[in-house]
Amino acid sequence: MNLYHAVKAQFEAMPQYQYEHIFIDNYSSDNSRNILRELAKEDKNIKVILNARNFGPNRSGSYGMLQAKGDALICIVCDLQDPPEMIPKFLAKWEEGYKVVLGQKLKSKENFLMFQVRKLYYTLINWLSETPQYEGVTGYGLFDKEFLDTMRWMDDPDPYVRGLVPDLGYKTYLMEYTQNKREFGKSSYNFNRYFDFAITGVTHVSKKPLRIATMAGMMMSGISFLLAIIYLVLKLIYWDSFAMGTAPILIGVFLLSSVQLAFIGVIGEYIGAILTRVTKRPMVVEEERINF
Repeated sequence: MNLYHAVKAQFEAMPQYQYEHIFIDNYSSDNSRNILRELAKEDKNIKVILNARNFGPNRSGSYGMLQAKGDALICIVCDLQDPPEMIPKFLAKWEEGYKVVLGQKLKSKENFLMFQVRKLYYTLINWLSETPQYEGVTGYGLFDKEFLDTMRWMDDPDPYVRGLVPDLGYKTYLMEYTQNKREFGKSSYNFNRYFDFAITGVTHVSKKPLRIATMAGMMMSGISFLLAIIYLVLKLIYWDSFAMGTAPILIGVFLLSSVQLAFIGVIGEYIGAILTRVTKRPMVVEEERINF
């Protein structure tokens, strides 16, 4: 309700724009669905999609983006961490010709440790990516219809939007802001979900982990071969006094085994990303849509 009133207040001050406010509910367990139904009855600008189950914030949010029919779309989360007061600023930059206008959170009122972990992730993904990535960008911002049409054409069932923006190269403006604290409730995101989203980002923007695995494998093979030659020469020279020992063998076996498992995991993540695309499952399955 708070987000609805905040967004409505912004557009009431800008009568030159017609707008639709699309809510996509990711199978809420509280009273959110009934509230959205009542809002849609009262205000025909409100459009509602109710998912058949929880498909995750990335798939659900991306699907909601693709349902917009206007000249531009503004993405904003419902917990009011991203200030609706920036909507007029986004539109002003869009009028100047920018195809994408993104909020860039360089400061945040959230947990300090969590903010630093996010910064570390942005640094890592920027290092891995073939295309420079935007730091502090979450997807909050404005997207032109042209960008959304490209997303529809790509038909990715699990897109990584924040990485797609720099990769496609549309004229982009970054607008700095301070992220607010979450007004109500507590995020259901846990470590596994954060890790899953991080891996999604890496597999979408970079092939570098595969190259690292290849190079590390070649390097370790060379080191192992060199050590084998050294051990052979030492054994031949000091046949009676040089003991091979089991410790180096065990250490070598465990090291190589752990490296192999790690690299198989890396390859598996990319195969999983390929599987997600080729199975052609829908982003979400709708249970109900209102006012479309």
